Amino acid sequence: MNESYTKNVIEAALLAAGRPLSVSELAELFEESDQPAAAEIRAALATLEEDYTGRGIEVKETANGYRIQVRRDLANEISRLWPERPPRYSRALLETLALIAYRQPITRAEIEAVRGVAVNPNIVKTLLERNWVRVVGQRDVPGRPELLGTTKDFLDYFGLRTLEELPPLAELKAMGDVNLQLDLAKDAAGDGATPSASDSDATADAVLTAQSADEGDAAGADDDGSDEEELSAAEPQGTSELVASPRHDFDD
Repeated sequence: MNESYTKNVIEAALLAAGRPLSVSELAELFEESDQPAAAEIRAALATLEEDYTGRGIEVKETANGYRIQVRRDLANEISRLWPERPPRYSRALLETLALIAYRQPITRAEIEAVRGVAVNPNIVKTLLERNWVRVVGQRDVPGRPELLGTTKDFLDYFGLRTLEELPPLAELKAMGDVNLQLDLAKDAAGDGATPSASDSDATADAVLTAQSADEGDAAGADDDGSDEEELSAAEPQGTSELVASPRHDFDD
């Protein structure tokens, strides 16, 4: 099969799909008698990646496959295509998501013990509805509380292939103003809960840019010791699929 044709089909599919496509899904685009091998598809993806060097888009591998997206350094400019303000998530939601990501599997009671306040049910509901978090089991203690963990959609949204690409907690602490009450010194010392990082800057920007410069904003302030404020608005279609760093979605 013509290599150029294979590459063109893959490129068109990645642009049209609006979601990551796996190697097997890309192979199914071709007639059964002409299906390229997995190695050929990966070679075509590598060629596309080289073709996009220095351009405004890139090929990105995530947990569910490959996608074509806007380069992270252009995300701010491209976000102006959507005049309406994207939803912003409260500091309480960000802290809860961070705890689940770094200490999974974890129960709601354990999240509350770390944060020092009760978890608003709407926070977990929002994370479940976005499919960033799922129930992965039950703790073998009285009451059998549910254990929460992150999903492949969480990895896809933040441009990660695996949890190993999460930045070390010590690095998040070094960013400043990320007061997540996560006992960072203990985790940084290496208690087995901290993933290594190969894409630290990208993930730190996308996951936990909970800066304190505007903590009084109504959408995200959480200074009264409770989690009563929560966001439910839907995100504009297409934003998370095309823009590598969705930091504009979060309250800063």
